[in-house]
Amino acid sequence: MNKVLILGAGQSAPYLISFMLENAEKHDWFVTVCDRDYQLAKQRVNKHPRGQALEFDVTDIQMRQTLIKESDIVINLLAPVFQFQVANDCVQFGKHVITASYTDPRVSELNKDALRKGILILNEMGLDPGIDHMSAMRLIEKVRNEGGTIKGFLSYGSAVPEPDPELNPLKYYITWNPMNVVLAGEAGALYLEEGKKKVLSHPQVFHRTWAVDVEDVGRMEAYPNRDSLVYMNVFNLPNVNTMVRATLRYPGWSEVWRKIIQLGLPNKTMQIPGLSDMTYDEFTQMFLPLNSSGNDTIKRVAHYLGINPTGSIIHKLEWLGLFSKEKIGGNPKTAADVLVNLLKKKLAKPADKRDLVILMHQIDAKFEDGKTKRYTSLMKDYGTEKFTAIAKTVGLPAALAAKLVLTDKLQLRGVHIPTHPAIYNTVLDELPKYGIKFQEKVEEKD
Repeated sequence: MNKVLILGAGQSAPYLISFMLENAEKHDWFVTVCDRDYQLAKQRVNKHPRGQALEFDVTDIQMRQTLIKESDIVINLLAPVFQFQVANDCVQFGKHVITASYTDPRVSELNKDALRKGILILNEMGLDPGIDHMSAMRLIEKVRNEGGTIKGFLSYGSAVPEPDPELNPLKYYITWNPMNVVLAGEAGALYLEEGKKKVLSHPQVFHRTWAVDVEDVGRMEAYPNRDSLVYMNVFNLPNVNTMVRATLRYPGWSEVWRKIIQLGLPNKTMQIPGLSDMTYDEFTQMFLPLNSSGNDTIKRVAHYLGINPTGSIIHKLEWLGLFSKEKIGGNPKTAADVLVNLLKKKLAKPADKRDLVILMHQIDAKFEDGKTKRYTSLMKDYGTEKFTAIAKTVGLPAALAAKLVLTDKLQLRGVHIPTHPAIYNTVLDELPKYGIKFQEKVEEKD
C-alpha cells in the first residue's frame, strides 16, 4: 500500500483530496490529510475508508518529519514559506514531493541531493503556475514544428466570478488564499515589451493595465505579474522581443487596488497593537495625515488619494467596509490581516454562484515567407456546485502528477517544474477527460 500525505486542506485542496481518495482503492493508496484546522481536514476526508484527517502544525518538526518519513509521496499545499522545510525533509527521508507553488530558490539547490536520493521534487504543478507552463510549452512546440520563429509571448491567468450582472461592486470572489490577493504585486513586475525591459514598483503594477478581450467573457483588464523575464529561459525563448505574463481582472479592479496600496493597507510586516479593539473607520484613519480635510474619514481619504469623494472608487472602498463603525474583532496583527478579514467577509462566493478560471496564451511568430501569425490558446473552466474552478484547476495537475509517480509512469528525478515533455504531454492529454480543454486559433497579422 502506498501512503499519500497531503499537507493543507484549504480552498485549493478539495478537488485534489477527492481525486486521491476516489482512486485510493483502485491503486491501493491510503491518504492522510493534514491541516491546522482538524475539522476542515476531517470534512475533506468525509469518513472515507482509505483516508484519515490529522491536526497538523508544520512548525512541529518532530511531527512533520515523522509523517513524511512514513509516507511514499507528499503533496504540499501549504503556504510557499514552508516549501523548503518540507522539501528538505523529503530529501532527507527519500520521499517524492509535489507542490503547486512557485519554486523557492533554496529548493532548486536541492537538485543534486534529490537525484542522489532518487526522488522527484516537482514544483509549480497547479494552475498558475502549472497548467499555464504545460500549455505554453505545447503551443511553443507546435509553432516551432510549423517553422515559426517566436517573437512575442503573452500569457494571461485569472480566477474571477463568472460574468454576472449582479456581481458585487469589486466584481471579485475570494476562492483561494486571500492573503495572496492582498499581497498581489508586492514584489513589483519585470517584463519585456518590444525589446525594452520594463520595471514596475508595487503601486505601478496596478497602474500599467491594458484591455484584453476574452471570448464569451468580454473585456477584461490585465496587469503584469511578477518577473516575466525568467520565462525566456524557462520556455527557451531567448530572442523574443516581447515577454509578458499578466493577471486578468474585470475592469475597475486595478484602480481600486492601486488606491488601497497608496493608503498602505497591504502591509504584512509591521505589527500594529490594539487592532481588534478599533473600528474599521479608526483603522483607516491611521493611514492618513493629521488635519487633512476635516473629520470626515471619507473626505479625508478622498483628499489624500486625490480622488472624487463621491466617485466610484470611494463608493467601492465604502462598500468594502473601510469606513465602517463596526469593531474589527478577531486577532489581527497587521494591516494586511485586517484587509484579509474584510475580503473574506465581503467577497465570499455565494453558494449559488460559479467562479471562472481563464488561461490564455498569445504567441506572435514570424515565418520564412515573411508572414507573421498570432497563435491564441484559450482555456476557460467554470466551477460546479461541488468544486470551485480554482480548486479543480489547482488540484487536478498535482493529483495527476502524483498518480503518475505512484504508478511508476513518471521516472524523472531531481527538482523540476512541468516544462519537461514527460510531464506536460502526459498531463495535458489527461486534462480533457476532466473537462479542461484549450481552444486554439491562428490569425495572420499585418
